[in-house]
Amino acid sequence: MSKLKIAIQKSGRLNEDSIKLLKSCGINIKNGIDQLKVEVSNFPIELLYLRNSDIPQYLEDGVVDVAIVGENLLIEKQKKIEVVEKLGFSKCKVSLAVPKDVKDETIHFFEGKKIATSYPNTVQSYLDKNNIKADIHVISGSVEIAPNIGLADGICDIVSSGSTLFKNGLKETQVILKSEAVLVKSKSLDEEKEDILARLLFRIQAVLRAKNTKYILMNVPNKNIKKVTSILPVLKSPTILPLAKEGWSSLHSVIKEEEFWDVIDELKFAGAEGILVVPIDKMVV
Repeated sequence: MSKLKIAIQKSGRLNEDSIKLLKSCGINIKNGIDQLKVEVSNFPIELLYLRNSDIPQYLEDGVVDVAIVGENLLIEKQKKIEVVEKLGFSKCKVSLAVPKDVKDETIHFFEGKKIATSYPNTVQSYLDKNNIKADIHVISGSVEIAPNIGLADGICDIVSSGSTLFKNGLKETQVILKSEAVLVKSKSLDEEKEDILARLLFRIQAVLRAKNTKYILMNVPNKNIKKVTSILPVLKSPTILPLAKEGWSSLHSVIKEEEFWDVIDELKFAGAEGILVVPIDKMVV
């Protein structure tokens, strides 16, 4: 039987989040020390730990079948690779930044200036779009130091919390793009591997739904059940169980976490009491 070859980043936050996701999908991953290839015993996949910047080329060449990478990498490498699913973790921005004492925070500051970056294609596309001519210096590794040593007037780099910029006396001025981890696939998958990918995607989507959804329970007077039900955005209809207290029921449903705070006051006003919100491990629809 064929095995689906999955590439993930060799180390770092994206590696950790990718492994966590796959383990949440019930995939048994046993890493050996410094192993770059790991076979999985309970699902037909094989993990390859690769250097992040090499993964898009391996996908394009069909050396690996699918991968978990950042959207920003696909854009920078300018590879036409199909995104199968956005995964919602490892979120970041690719941004332009300048020294804190620079007053001009517009894109026009960079006219005729030097920009240090590890993302030359992304920067050049953004500059072209805004009719700005600048000199791009390609640097691998930490680019935040470039303005401090006189190598560049500003930088373009990945920004998560912004703490690294702050520590180096820089401030973010332009967000070029927003990125998150995505599941992508090669164009050369055969029918058997497409089937394995579909099974894996089914598990991933169940985990992602659960992550953003909560199980909600509340006690409601029977006369108010219809009113409370109309407030809740539910899958189909809530589960209603009678309580020992006459005239009351326990109402069970699911709700998106971000929607809960929008409706909590309405639920209380409609007579709901003892409201509990519980995490969901998996959610299959």
